Amino acid sequence: MPVELHYREAGAPVLPTLILLHGLFGSSANWMGIVKRLEKQFHLIVPDSRNHGRSPHTTEMDYPLMAGDLLALMDRLHLDTAHLLGHSMGGKVAMWLALNMSDRVEKLVVADIAPVTYPDHFQPILQVMSGLDLEGLAGRRAADALLSGSVPSLEVRQYLLQNLVKIGNHWQWRLNLSGLQDAMPELLGFPDVTAAQFPGAALFIHGGSSDYVSSDSRAVIKTLFPYARMRQLAGAGHWLYAEQPDAFSRQVTLFLSNR
Repeated sequence: MPVELHYREAGAPVLPTLILLHGLFGSSANWMGIVKRLEKQFHLIVPDSRNHGRSPHTTEMDYPLMAGDLLALMDRLHLDTAHLLGHSMGGKVAMWLALNMSDRVEKLVVADIAPVTYPDHFQPILQVMSGLDLEGLAGRRAADALLSGSVPSLEVRQYLLQNLVKIGNHWQWRLNLSGLQDAMPELLGFPDVTAAQFPGAALFIHGGSSDYVSSDSRAVIKTLFPYARMRQLAGAGHWLYAEQPDAFSRQVTLFLSNR
């Protein structure tokens, strides 16, 4: 059963529609720097995935379900087709939809992810977040200090702490932590789509300093997306759109605008 996704919107509706899909532990807010760079060229729809941001929490979560949520949003907005741009988990949602309902996808852009299974580095992070005592928490700085022992990367902690919000006098996570823990095997993997191919144009952008797209996974990409172009942003890591927003936006605009 699809959930009704919360979304942001920018750009004139007469422009080509581009849907931006965030990664695990993210939200539509992550894309705001890219939105500012693309809103004059595209009609932008930027949803929060289920169990993230302001979208509903559910006990079930996998890529077919998330693609169903996206299709329901497109139907609600009367969008027969759209360009898709997904980062990490959002890239897997976009790939699944392109492979299974290619008639709804014009062009596909996937940022620093491949349709393969990844090792689980996230359960320890989820356990630390779930175990954080939010009662009497002074604020994000205090939460950052509590997380720092288990999550040494300041960049990762800042990314996670975007999800910590104050409602009234109490702090809470916008993420559905228990739902994400239960769904992690599905999110780390990718459904079996060996019989499918996306016949359209696709762009796969990966960070030169990221290890998310290996040579083996590039071969899988080319099998499922035979018309895929591969681009690397030198010096960029996994959050390439945030680290190099101008270069990232140029790649996206050139690809989507090229007829």
